[in-house]
Amino acid sequence: MNKNYKPDILIIGSGFYGTVLAERLANILNKKVLIIERRSHIGGNSYSEFDKKTNIEYHKYGTHIFHTANKKVWNYINKFTEFNNYRHQVLTSHKNKIYQMPINLETINSFFKKNFSPSEAEKFINKKTKKFKTYKFKNFEDKAISQIGKELYEAFIKGYTQKQWGKSPKYLPESIFNRLPIRYNYNEDYYQQTQYQGIPKNGYKDIFINLTKNKNIKILFKEKYNLNYKIKPKYLTIYTGPLDSLLDYKFGKLEWRSLNFKKEIKNTKDFQGSAVINYPDLKNKFTRVHEPKHLHPERQPFNSNKTLVIKEFSIKNDNEPYYPINDEKNRAKHRKYKNEAGKIKKFEFGGRLADYAYYDMDMTISAALKKFDQIKNKIK
Repeated sequence: MNKNYKPDILIIGSGFYGTVLAERLANILNKKVLIIERRSHIGGNSYSEFDKKTNIEYHKYGTHIFHTANKKVWNYINKFTEFNNYRHQVLTSHKNKIYQMPINLETINSFFKKNFSPSEAEKFINKKTKKFKTYKFKNFEDKAISQIGKELYEAFIKGYTQKQWGKSPKYLPESIFNRLPIRYNYNEDYYQQTQYQGIPKNGYKDIFINLTKNKNIKILFKEKYNLNYKIKPKYLTIYTGPLDSLLDYKFGKLEWRSLNFKKEIKNTKDFQGSAVINYPDLKNKFTRVHEPKHLHPERQPFNSNKTLVIKEFSIKNDNEPYYPINDEKNRAKHRKYKNEAGKIKKFEFGGRLADYAYYDMDMTISAALKKFDQIKNKIK
């Protein structure tokens, strides 16, 4: 790229938030957009690539299932990819036995060695949680026990949560448990409330290539950004990274959890029979095991006699942020950063990292589309 290149818009980060905005700005407003990306590839944590030894495509930063109930988002993203008919199911391994997750009627009957009907199971769990209903929920553990009872919590939730967040669930906000439903039927679909679901037929990398095809969009890889960045855009800078590092940690570091992955090739057609299995028991240092060939049963490698298996480990790493530890202390700190960043002229920010929020992909796309609507009249 010519060093004298003068973009209309500068975008920092090439995940869904940044690339959706770039696509809209280039295709709708015909603006020149420069994206800078600190990694060597496009796509943020949704990036996918092929394992060279097995030719199995895997999600480099953990399994990503696209799901949404938002028809506007679904219609938009289908302009850039076609999805297969994959429906996500999650299993969990406790004491060397496999159970359904989220907790459903099969989980309850199997764990308690019962044969309940839906209404019987609901009465059974209500009896176990009755004495906890009057609690004033102060943390994740209180909320969880009040919803599913102590036995199910300790078997399937407590250890996994402790490994995932690196601290006792007693010190986590109760709001995190809102992502973990309980069902009194045999529905095994993890995303029960989402109308649209699947895996991109050509992989996630292909989506980002298609989003940024416009000749007005240029991308610089392995490039870091700070407020004194050498290239100044004509109209606006849009930042999608963490606000604490942008502002030199002036209010202290925000806490994040990150992930490590260990890849293994197994000489078998099918190692675990599912794309993802959780491991809540503390004896296992990893939290999940991924077998990505199950995401694409329509592809040839699904029938091969080799499979790729990936163990996922949760770690603390503020330099490679994945999940915000969204407790009150960190939220208060983030509000200070948000107010400070809001004072910067010709500057917008958003996305999972900048908002310090636990967004799914569809929520990120929706937020980017809304942000485009907000800024388009300012820069025409």
